[in-house]
Amino acid sequence: MNDALGSLPPLPSPASDTCIMYLIRHGATSFNLGDPPRLQGRKVDLPLSEQGERDAASLARFLASISINQIFSSPLQRAMQTAEIVARDRELSVVPIEALLEVDVGEWEGKDWGTIQRENPAAYKEFMQDPASNSYAGGESLIDVHRRAAPALRELLTSHLGRRVAVVAHNVVNRVFMCECLGFALSEARRIHQDNCGVNIVRFREGKSKAITVNATFHLGKY
Repeated sequence: MNDALGSLPPLPSPASDTCIMYLIRHGATSFNLGDPPRLQGRKVDLPLSEQGERDAASLARFLASISINQIFSSPLQRAMQTAEIVARDRELSVVPIEALLEVDVGEWEGKDWGTIQRENPAAYKEFMQDPASNSYAGGESLIDVHRRAAPALRELLTSHLGRRVAVVAHNVVNRVFMCECLGFALSEARRIHQDNCGVNIVRFREGKSKAITVNATFHLGKY
């Protein structure tokens, strides 16, 4: 099977009116791997865990045979580290984009959902009912995230026609943009699962972004 895969020809470049984006969630940190996991927005800037580094290496191997013209990333450490591992064997530098910072989770930074529900049940209930309009306590709503992140991602797509780009961002950032690509309302964003080092493939053509693949994880041994 490996020999057969190795004999496949390289993918042709996208057409001159098309951009292909590999939109990736960063590798896992200690907060992601906690039991239960803890929220990390933009204030806690943790590095990758050992598992996160291993998964990022698996991601890099998965993408190794694909010609990628540029790699972009959220400036947070966990995203930049993931992007740099992908870029390591390519003659590319990682370009940070401030608009791709993870959602500001405000007062809930570093807490797990069970603790949040016990400490602030009313705000928790409102957020779970409609996270698009109701903010993380003292932080952003999904509408806020979409307003800053989606234009930046659209700009990358429109300015890289005929090319492939990789973007390493975050759970909430990816979810809100994939809502746009899938035609979902932002209030449904939590339905879109994003694993650490999961890959979404977005095709931009004729002014429209379409989700081709959502949260591929087979390179991590997850199905």
